[in-house]
Formats: sequence, C-alpha cells, structure tokens
Amino acid sequence: MTDGAPRFRDREAWLAVIDMQRVFGEPDSDWFAPRFAETVDPIRRLVRAFGPRVTFTRFVAPEHPAGAWADYYERWPFARQPPDSRTYEIVDAFAADAGPTLDATTFGKWTPELAGRVGGDGRLILAGVSTDCCVLSTALAAADAGVEVVVAADACAGADDASHVRALDLMRLYEPLIRVLTVSQILAGHSRR
Repeated sequence: MTDGAPRFRDREAWLAVIDMQRVFGEPDSDWFAPRFAETVDPIRRLVRAFGPRVTFTRFVAPEHPAGAWADYYERWPFARQPPDSRTYEIVDAFAADAGPTLDATTFGKWTPELAGRVGGDGRLILAGVSTDCCVLSTALAAADAGVEVVVAADACAGADDASHVRALDLMRLYEPLIRVLTVSQILAGHSRR
C-alpha cells in the first residue's frame, strides 16, 4: 500500500481507553504521566470513530492488597483509596463519554469482561496511560489470547518519554500480533473497511 494506511482484516474493532484518570492526569499526583494532556485530542478522535464500541477502564486499588501487591502499596500508600475516590475518577474531558467503566485492580485490563466485548477473533485498539505499564500489560495479554492488538502510539503517554518509547519498541517486537500505529493510520484503515 503506498499511502501508509494499514489494511485491517475484516474484523470488528473495539477501542479500550486505558486509565484516563485523575491519578495519572493531575500534575500533583505521584503517578502523573507528563504527556497525559497531549493524548486527550487523539483519544477523542478515536472515541468518535468507534462510537458505541468503546470501553473506558480504571485502575483501582484493591480493598486488601495481597502478595506482591501488599509491597507495592507500601511504596505507594497514597493510592490506597476506595474506587469512588476523586483520585480514581475519569478526567473531566471524558467523564461524559466514559459511561460505566471496566475497573480492575491489576495493570492489565484484558479481563473476561473486555475479552467478551472484543471477542476471540476481534481487534483491540488501545489508547491511554501509561504506555509502559497498563497499556503494555493489556496489549501483551490480549495478544497472547490471539486478539489482533493495535496500539495508538500518539494516543498514549508513558511515565516519561523514554519509557513511552521503550514500551512502544517492545510491543513492536510482537508484530503481527501487536501493531503500533498512529491515530491517523488507524482511522484511515478503519474507514476503509
């Protein structure tokens, strides 16, 4: 193809917007993703294109962390808040679009609920934060399940620029199970179906 737009197989696509929450979007948070704000407009473009086939996810703390998670929350005690706390709210830019969210106490959001929405032969488009944690964890698990995963590179943000780039490079190693594309490439391929 000469224009750079991908050719998608004839599969239903589902967009998962990963963890666009205050805890990652507010500068005074210990988990702030510095380029969070830059992902808002690209994610809006994707949400408009995928309409009702969108799931917003939220990372929330477990009520009683167990195993290695207990050590994790000793390091990050500020995060030990209930799921309905302001910290874990979807940011205002998406609050009206998010609807009921898929909440998980794990980095990866490839849960039975999301798997049921996407289907075993579907396509999962990923956007959100953080590229080097929850996006990466979700992408790898979905790819292992045999789902075609597409990561919208310019609709993701990492803990820092270097971590974002490393995570994208790592996911590129999984091609063709995981493809890393721009929002424009995704939308061009989606519109050609």
